[in-house]
Amino acid sequence: MIHNISYRTFVYGTEDEEKVMTAIGHLFPSILPEKTINEDYFGNKITILTEKITKKRTNKDIIAFLNNNLSSEDKKIIKEELNRRIDEKGNLFLRFDKQSAYDEKIRLTYSGDAIHVRIKIASYPVSKENAIKVAHKIFNFL
Repeated sequence: MIHNISYRTFVYGTEDEEKVMTAIGHLFPSILPEKTINEDYFGNKITILTEKITKKRTNKDIIAFLNNNLSSEDKKIIKEELNRRIDEKGNLFLRFDKQSAYDEKIRLTYSGDAIHVRIKIASYPVSKENAIKVAHKIFNFL
């Protein structure tokens, strides 16, 4: 039901990379991100951490973790915004607050300074409507 789950987050020069890794580790069981180092407009270092998780068992565990640990408020937000959060290719987009994840809580955010998560939902034929139907099956709160 899930092809893969990927995440991306930025580590800015003012942040501790180890703390960001700890935050990611709260959401994802075995973190092995790829690192890309860039500079912002002012020449400050920005590290981009990305990973694509394709193991079915791991993806199942991540979905179970979300089902069990999202707050009722965040579940309500996802339910209300599901149509806007899924694209035509069946990608579900979520953003989690980095500081909350570091504090071992998961909380949705609209901020760009987040752990950006993309869940590629398997639906046949691929369409937004079919992906929404599958999302209702895998998330127990929809």
